[in-house]
Amino acid sequence: MAEVPSGQPQGQSRQKVGRDGILDVAARLFREHGYAHVTLRKIAQAAGIKAGSIYYHFGSKDEIVVAILDAGIAVVHEQMHQAVSALPAGSGGATILRAAIRAHLRALLDFSDYTSANVRIFGQVPQVVRDANLPVRRAYEAEWDALLSGLQAQGALRADLDIRRFRLMLIGALNATLEWFDPDRGSADALSDTYADIFLDGILTRTGGQT
Repeated sequence: MAEVPSGQPQGQSRQKVGRDGILDVAARLFREHGYAHVTLRKIAQAAGIKAGSIYYHFGSKDEIVVAILDAGIAVVHEQMHQAVSALPAGSGGATILRAAIRAHLRALLDFSDYTSANVRIFGQVPQVVRDANLPVRRAYEAEWDALLSGLQAQGALRADLDIRRFRLMLIGALNATLEWFDPDRGSADALSDTYADIFLDGILTRTGGQT
């Protein structure tokens, strides 16, 4: 699994706040306040270090942002890949898609500072930052496209399904849960089952779909 920075215990001295600790703090700040309102000074203040100490690990704010964007996608990618790879050989299309959906959603919510920051600020960052993040983003999109195309070739998905559009719709819907999901009102696994039911089985009854 791609490693996501682990965080710094409270009360840790300034000297021990390293690269991972800075990323943890910055991911939370970007998640809460967006790209424009977070400065290196604010990151340093929240981390309990001097602003100049950040330069031992990062050359700029945007370098921090790229690391957070990459980590936010990489952890979801790895969780999804592992979940699908762990399935028994010969698993059906529905089983495979349910596993992929559940892994994506669980990773989003389990690593929410990084994944939420990614979803929130990607559209706010300069083009050069987006370009730097694109290889990691494209790799995950390619994983989904390969999975869906393989299922389509096996006859598990409709032959006329537009793979790219379906992938965009699915991932967009899953990512949007970061804005409203409340773990006190239901589990992530139950939510993933609901999404899978809708995407795989639709919402119309047999009679309701008739014209």
